Amino acid sequence: MASGVQAVLFDLDGTLIDHDGAAEVAIVETLLATPGVCRVGDAHLRWRRLEELAMDRYLAGELTFAEQRRLRVTSLAAELGLGTWDDRRADAWFAGYLRRYEAAWRIYPDVRPALRALAERHPDLRLGVLTNGDAGQQRGKLRHVGLADELPDVIASSEVGAAKPSARIFHAGCARLRLAPHEVAYVGDRLRTDAIAATDAGLYGIWLDRGDDPAPTGAPVIRTLGDLPAHLAGLAG
Repeated sequence: MASGVQAVLFDLDGTLIDHDGAAEVAIVETLLATPGVCRVGDAHLRWRRLEELAMDRYLAGELTFAEQRRLRVTSLAAELGLGTWDDRRADAWFAGYLRRYEAAWRIYPDVRPALRALAERHPDLRLGVLTNGDAGQQRGKLRHVGLADELPDVIASSEVGAAKPSARIFHAGCARLRLAPHEVAYVGDRLRTDAIAATDAGLYGIWLDRGDDPAPTGAPVIRTLGDLPAHLAGLAG
């Protein structure tokens, strides 16, 4: 491409896969199957916050992947008045949640049309995923939704040893592609963690603002992945 962009790396959860939707379905179904739970209410919102807090500690190296899961479960159980759970009980409960979460994995409606359009308009463009989280689980998501072949290059924080917004993971992604940072665009749904962090690392960061946030961004914005092919074409214009 005349713009110099030779590859696009995507964030996964919230950008390609509707993580929040799958998590909400799974937490509601799992709680309804949990003895002692009378009402679910807005527990999915609290679960989302507990996930954010626990994942931040996991990404900072304070917790293992299993420990951050247990922390979320035991914290929620205590808040719901279910008592103090040991690791064995927390692990068993999370296993049920995980089955429901995996069954609910779905891509956003704009994903496949956007990938097709990119392949048609920019056939030499390389495509991949750069994501925080456990590599095995993230690759499993791509296989489950049928995107593994279209997005063959996967860079995950658990393998790199660094997580977004660190420049290290972005540079690791560029090294995997054997491209310089300015030759790689990065698309993600979080302004600072994705778009601004990628830009600071030397990539062309793009914010996918599905919420139509009117706030100033400091990064290029697209409202849907369907806007991406034309946006990249505009760089070359």
